[in-house]
Amino acid sequence: MAGPEEGAQAARARALAVLRIRGAALAVALLPAAAAVVLLVGGATGRIGGSHDEGWTAVRWAVVAGAVVVLLPAAAVAAVVVRARPALSPTVPIAEETAPDLYRLVRDLAERLEVPAPSAIALTPDCDSWLEDRTHRAHGGRRRTAGAGGGRAPVAPVLVIGSPFLWWMRVGELRALLAPVVAGTGPSVHPDIAAARRFVRGLDAAVAVAARGGPERPAPRRGAPWAAVAALGRAVRRPALAFLGWIARLLLRGCRDHAAEMERAVAAAASERAQAVDYGLRIVAQEQVGLAYAGWDRLLTRVALPAWRMGRWPSRLDAGVVSALTELSRRDRLAEGFASRLSERPACDLLEEPGLIDEATSLLAARLFHGGPSEPGPDWSPVDWGAYPEEVVDRKWRLEAARLHRVLDEQPHPDAEPAPARPEPAQPDPAESGPVAAGPVASGPVASGSVTSGPAAPTLARVMERLTAAPDRAPTGELGEEVAALLSVELAREEAVHRAEARARGRAGGRAGEGPGSGGGDLWIDGCAPLFPPQPPRTGRELLADHVTAMVCCAAIDTAGAAPGLDWLDGPALLVGGRRRADLAYPVLSLVEDGDAEPLRAWLGEVGVRAEKPVRLV
Repeated sequence: MAGPEEGAQAARARALAVLRIRGAALAVALLPAAAAVVLLVGGATGRIGGSHDEGWTAVRWAVVAGAVVVLLPAAAVAAVVVRARPALSPTVPIAEETAPDLYRLVRDLAERLEVPAPSAIALTPDCDSWLEDRTHRAHGGRRRTAGAGGGRAPVAPVLVIGSPFLWWMRVGELRALLAPVVAGTGPSVHPDIAAARRFVRGLDAAVAVAARGGPERPAPRRGAPWAAVAALGRAVRRPALAFLGWIARLLLRGCRDHAAEMERAVAAAASERAQAVDYGLRIVAQEQVGLAYAGWDRLLTRVALPAWRMGRWPSRLDAGVVSALTELSRRDRLAEGFASRLSERPACDLLEEPGLIDEATSLLAARLFHGGPSEPGPDWSPVDWGAYPEEVVDRKWRLEAARLHRVLDEQPHPDAEPAPARPEPAQPDPAESGPVAAGPVASGPVASGSVTSGPAAPTLARVMERLTAAPDRAPTGELGEEVAALLSVELAREEAVHRAEARARGRAGGRAGEGPGSGGGDLWIDGCAPLFPPQPPRTGRELLADHVTAMVCCAAIDTAGAAPGLDWLDGPALLVGGRRRADLAYPVLSLVEDGDAEPLRAWLGEVGVRAEKPVRLV
């Protein structure tokens, strides 16, 4: 055990260095006050000047004034550092009565490692695990609890486990994966390390308070006097917060290196202590971590994101990652043999109600990665995997097809000539116009230069005609560029509305929830939602290709008997005859990028799609 002890000693040494910086800052703040006390006591006893000595009296009062000037800001900074709410990772808390087997596994592991057991367990929708200190008063925690012999021992941190691990890993693999994490509770409960961590987290929270402009306050009352008071308060708070941020950043720079080395030493000590626990299984578990991360990323970006954008959130993401990883194991030769592990007991069996926990973590994942509301509602409802193709895939395609036709309606036809002015456009001749008020009746593309009383019929032939370049413009693809630019503008407008709604929800949640919990109402979550965008913005050409693909799929469903489907790794899929057609990308890209519709026409003829028939839009 020499390795773990050496690592723990190194961590304690770095923690003492951090505490020395804290002590030095405290000494600098108290030094003028100490000098003032010495001068006042010396003057009262007659040892330093006399009480009637005007020179010493002036010195004494000058030092007292300087001490007050230094002590008041220092006390304010210390109060903010102590009271500022540290960042709390959004998680789903797991009570012991809902997972007694999981708590028993963690406690047995801590006993084997000879370290204190974590105080609680929580789940996070991510492929990672760590220990988190939640003893701050703002989080409703306690710093000390009753220990052996009637003493008071520091409270152990909370164990945060990535929820995909529970569903994909087996029980033995999860125990091996958590061994080095649980071993970190030993150094974490040491008083010096715990105090150093609290100090660093307090400084970080104080910097956040200064950057945010102070804690959230209720809106001022109406009226000129209250507005003047609010303006005065802002004028005073601004320099005060700037000074607070400068002091906190100065202290953080001073202890940054020591804190980083302390955390490295704690991690090294925990890793050394866990070497003797399931070493062989740890190697297998680490391989599963990489596989789980790949499957989780594909599930979020390809499957969950389309549903989130439509106001639906898959309620069984963790169960879905098992299907995604099983499919990945089937396709990837590097992952062969991993699916055979499914016959062993999964770690999610350690939960009493895995379905409810999966639903809670799925909602939290939507909140973090997309910025959705923290509670279900009429515009934010769950969707089951069985209903995903009809309620998400089909609706997604029809929404994108409708957006594409809306853009085409706004854009004039490139080969159209200006229509001649009509003397009475409000009174068309019924014999010539026909029953146009009943809606679109054309079964094919609109003729160039024609004048209609409403939008053209939503047909795939119309899209192909608008994107097919004329002979003199075939190499340039300018038509696709114009439509892609308009689609980008339309989608950016919709995204701006969504972000405004997310900010409004964040402000409302921040005012409503300030108490402890799983992160509900935290401004650092809701105010900056989404925290982790799952994919970068798409280019105009990518948007156009997605919309044309959606239009082709809608036409295939309406005219060729195809059906929407779900591919666990690629997301929405088109099923023709019960089998997925994955060969649509090249024909669509040929039309979008080159203005060549022949490959797509050949594909449509093979599948039996009638491009001239109108499709049903949302």
